[in-house]
Amino acid sequence: MGKLQGLDEEVIQEKEENVVSYEEAKTKRRPFHYWKIGEREYKLKLTTAMIGKLENKYRTNMLTLVSEDNIPPLSIMLTILQAAMAPWEHGKSYADVQKLYDRWIEDGGNQMLLFTGILMPTLAVSGFFTEKQAAAMLESLKDMDELI
Repeated sequence: MGKLQGLDEEVIQEKEENVVSYEEAKTKRRPFHYWKIGEREYKLKLTTAMIGKLENKYRTNMLTLVSEDNIPPLSIMLTILQAAMAPWEHGKSYADVQKLYDRWIEDGGNQMLLFTGILMPTLAVSGFFTEKQAAAMLESLKDMDELI
């Protein structure tokens, strides 16, 4: 009996040494993506409530919405960004986001960069992809942006 009890204690001790707390195991996701327009940075991150509103509005899931074609229509991208901005920029209307986009375009932005550099990283920080998927996706988007 003593040998078995000793083996059980060794197994328990071995298991305890291999246990990693949830806090240690999880990788830290960036809290926001930022859209810099002029001197101002706007926080972007979709909340679950906003994702639900967008999916109800467009009657499809978010990933289908942004990956069905090569690039979603500008109006859809701006609506998603408005939703991602809403919790931190109270009262920003769609018209306000259109004006921000116009200003961003005047500062050198373009629609493809909006998709690859703003929208997709916003989805990544909002939990649509794992960190590895997000990194691979952003790298391929960067390559695609360089080709254009």
